[in-house]
Amino acid sequence: MGSQTRLPFEKEIYALEDLLSSLEVKEGSDIANSEEIRRIRKEVASLKKVKFGNLTSWETVLVSRHPDRPQMMDYVEMIFDDFVELHGDRAFGDDRALRTGFARIGEHRVLLVGHQKGHTLQERRECMYGCAHPEGYRKALKNMKLAEKFGLPIICLIDTPGAFPGIGAEERGQSSLIAANILEMSCLKTPVICVVIGEGGSGGALGIGVGDKVCMLEFSYYSVISPEGCAGILWKAATEITKPIAADALKLTSKELSKLGIVDAVIPEPLGGAHRDPKEMSNTLKSYLLRYLGELLQLPVDELLEKRYQKFRNMGVLLEGNSQEQSVGSA
Repeated sequence: MGSQTRLPFEKEIYALEDLLSSLEVKEGSDIANSEEIRRIRKEVASLKKVKFGNLTSWETVLVSRHPDRPQMMDYVEMIFDDFVELHGDRAFGDDRALRTGFARIGEHRVLLVGHQKGHTLQERRECMYGCAHPEGYRKALKNMKLAEKFGLPIICLIDTPGAFPGIGAEERGQSSLIAANILEMSCLKTPVICVVIGEGGSGGALGIGVGDKVCMLEFSYYSVISPEGCAGILWKAATEITKPIAADALKLTSKELSKLGIVDAVIPEPLGGAHRDPKEMSNTLKSYLLRYLGELLQLPVDELLEKRYQKFRNMGVLLEGNSQEQSVGSA
């Protein structure tokens, strides 16, 4: 972490922060600077509220991909205790983009499943930038069934642009394994909490995205396809013009998905995004997870499964009756 990546729309914020840093260095020798420092601090906070309160869809995507944004293994260190990673799928290998393991949060023992992108170039290559292979989804489901056997709740942290698109992954049944995960997760007889912590792209996200509670961090995105992929399909090129248009059309931000009923809750991020204060973000995420665990663990299994079924069954809008007949007739 600590890449010092500066997003385009943060230019004014960083200019003020650089000025603030230079004044703070001189504060001891110039008392007059103290008042100026207080003024600039207020101005920086106000500017962050304005900028991050009015992000476009594409700007939200950029924040969700920030290299300093906390990833699954960062949250393991900051939120969870006694993490024991479970390796391998008993069929092909151990996918490093999709991690699983037993852990403890508060008084609860849980199975943790999540994507890991990596922070350094070496780790990103090892993790395939968070794009899981079939063996990753097979490993995840195997361990989810193990958690179900022992009555342990499952927490899934989603952060992927999509499943790995290579020929080898397709030959080993990428699509059918993701479909199997979706089916099996809908029937797991134990609480499942899913949180999109960064990118939530396509079937790669859905492969661990079926749960009793599906939440998003404030500046994450969740979509059937990445803006680049959408732009490439529709306009044959992902450019600086087409990518923002695609992002707007996809309705992929937490605000939009919350209105559509796709996610149950939007978890607020620190001022300026999770990458600016990972510790505060982890504390907020932990409080939400503990609250949901407390709620879900009190439900009888039959009621838990019925609520999960109804949750996904009620998504979307069905047009029928006169309005549909009129549209068909006019067509």
